[in-house]
Amino acid sequence: MSKKHIVVLTGAGISQESGIKTFRDSNGLWENHDIMEVASPEGFRSNPELVLNFYNLRRRQLQEVEPNAAHLFLAELEKHYDVSVVTQNVDDLHERAGSSNIIHLHGELKKARSVADEYTTYDHPGDLNLGDLAPDGHQLRPHIVWFGEAVPEMSRAMEVTRKADILLIIGTSMQVYPAAGLIDFVDSDVPIYIVDPEKVPQSGNSRVTHIQEKAVKGCEKLREILLKE
Repeated sequence: MSKKHIVVLTGAGISQESGIKTFRDSNGLWENHDIMEVASPEGFRSNPELVLNFYNLRRRQLQEVEPNAAHLFLAELEKHYDVSVVTQNVDDLHERAGSSNIIHLHGELKKARSVADEYTTYDHPGDLNLGDLAPDGHQLRPHIVWFGEAVPEMSRAMEVTRKADILLIIGTSMQVYPAAGLIDFVDSDVPIYIVDPEKVPQSGNSRVTHIQEKAVKGCEKLREILLKE
């Protein structure tokens, strides 16, 4: 028999327990910067050095953290299921935990691309500086989907989600579009498990199981459900 297909949608909450800060603090700032200064094409055009340095710091911080038990659990699921991870996170913790099929909706921190070509990416784990050029001769920029930019991997994520037998949502409030719309692409009979410490609007749906915990503790409960055999 072929394995059941689990699609996992993950967000900042799963990486937060590894020590990575969530996208923005309650004051609307990201590391004391206005979001639009460091996460928009306009911000990059206005002050490219500030933006490059901002992501250089994020990249260095990534070297100081490790995958947590929730990341490791999702990798372990591959022994029992066909697993696709669709993440809004730009870190590489899913990869380092051992997951093998990952779609990064919002880009990848350890990759770069030319300002003139959004489709060709280059591995770039170190600092990215003004004057660093892509092979096409244009400035390299972080491979991050900024506000106002298209989400190139969205169509692939929709296609994968359509084929889910089980949907897991971990560490994301599903309020950021277009990612939030992915829940609408699963068939009507697909069971959905949401791991979120806060109340979720979907909890009234009969096919939704809401595990009201943070990612690590919530994945312990998912283990009991999905690996009970």
